[in-house]
Amino acid sequence: QVQLVESGGGLVQVGGSLRLSCAASGRTFSTVAMGWFRQAPGKEREFVASIRWTGRTTYYADSVNGRFTISRDNAKDTVYLQMNNLKPEDTAVYSCAASKALRVPTMDRSYDYWGQGTQVTVSS
Repeated sequence: QVQLVESGGGLVQVGGSLRLSCAASGRTFSTVAMGWFRQAPGKEREFVASIRWTGRTTYYADSVNGRFTISRDNAKDTVYLQMNNLKPEDTAVYSCAASKALRVPTMDRSYDYWGQGTQVTVSS
């Protein structure tokens, strides 16, 4: 099993920044990639970004590309999501996920383990 704990959410004004962290523990060696998803009230969960534990490959949703950056610290088994120029439509619960075999990075069914999520609220 892999346990994921997110942190770093909060309330921020439009145009502000936040950095989310996701610390993984347990059988992290069984995973090949990590991803961030978000879910706003009344909406479906949507892909935000993902990154493999090795190499430089990253994936972003069009809605965040150029504003958000996903990165990792392999020594700490931690993945980060730097969010800049935040907009009200970025308001959601952000969850990290770990994948054992990243077939389709943008699909939540590609991920095997999930964190509890952290709330991000962007006020206008």
